[in-house]
Amino acid sequence: MARKPRRAQLSALLGLACAAVFALPASAQAAPAADHADTLAALKTFQAAAGPGASIYAGDSTNSWNLSTGTAVINTDTPIKPTDHYRIGSQTKSFTAATVLQLVDEKSISLDAPIEQYLPGVVDGNGYDGNAISVRQLLQHTSGIPTYEPLLNAPPANPDGSYALDALVRQALKQPPASKPGTFQYSNTNYLVLGLLIEKTTGKPVNQAVTERIIQPLGLSQTSFPAPADRSLPAPAVHGYHGVRVGPFFFWTDVIGYDPSIFSTAGAVISTQQDVTAFYQALAAGKVVSPTTLAEMEKTVVVGAPDSPLAYGLGLIRHALPCGGVAWGHDGMVPGYYTETLVTEDGRHASVVTNAHLTTNPPVTQMYDLLDKALCEK
Repeated sequence: MARKPRRAQLSALLGLACAAVFALPASAQAAPAADHADTLAALKTFQAAAGPGASIYAGDSTNSWNLSTGTAVINTDTPIKPTDHYRIGSQTKSFTAATVLQLVDEKSISLDAPIEQYLPGVVDGNGYDGNAISVRQLLQHTSGIPTYEPLLNAPPANPDGSYALDALVRQALKQPPASKPGTFQYSNTNYLVLGLLIEKTTGKPVNQAVTERIIQPLGLSQTSFPAPADRSLPAPAVHGYHGVRVGPFFFWTDVIGYDPSIFSTAGAVISTQQDVTAFYQALAAGKVVSPTTLAEMEKTVVVGAPDSPLAYGLGLIRHALPCGGVAWGHDGMVPGYYTETLVTEDGRHASVVTNAHLTTNPPVTQMYDLLDKALCEK
């Protein structure tokens, strides 16, 4: 989730490593639809604190629309379109959770069984006890395993520049536990361990398992879980940047290429606003996991203060809307992009992307205000 301070630290460190620096004045605004004035105003406010460009793809069960401001590529006037590809970051966790829960439906995995039962010796030592951590706790970030940012402390890469999933997990677990199991703490490591669980249970590389179980059956032709060493981004693509803002000036630096296997089941998937919306709509409609298992996904723990509008289920964020009701989805922040998608039971949807991973002050509040405006439109 984007609210973790280490994400901002990651942006700052990577931003220092980039070579070329550009300053960009405000870009031309894409022509808006007249009946989305409040959402357009919120989009402009979001983009003013976000990347070179920002876009929202939203609508209800019968119609969808999109607005874009700024640019997908600096020094050009290129609006971000709903079919442009980008790295969705931690929205990947929803794909990973859905795959695990399909295996729960098939009775290959039990939610409340200890991870030691399926991955003996993996979560062990250095204060960890795999018999005390359940699959559910990994899915819900209540395992007590601390957060881990692979780009800050990666294990040695393979000769082709990719990263082995088990090596990522071993490196992450060199940190001692943050707490006893039962306390919420968002952690990429939980979902890396779940990636190993998927591989062990299916006998397939995790990118293949997620592709065959989730992406292909739903017809998500604009979505991919890249294989290790595949650094490509399909065209058309939103160009990703790091950035800082100083007064009226925006300073953008190209994201250095990295192998997405370093994020794997915690953040490697590539998609588009159109496709990632279709995924969450299918999940909410019971087309991905059984109704019983979906109900388990929607059992939440509060994130932050007791009156927070956010709660976390099993790979899903629950967001209470100011106009009443709730929306479900996930956010994502990965080098070059900040994104979130939310859907409601009655078919409303909103997906937002900006093409920068800011070094400081990610626009979290502005993101949720924009999503609220779109989902609560009259």
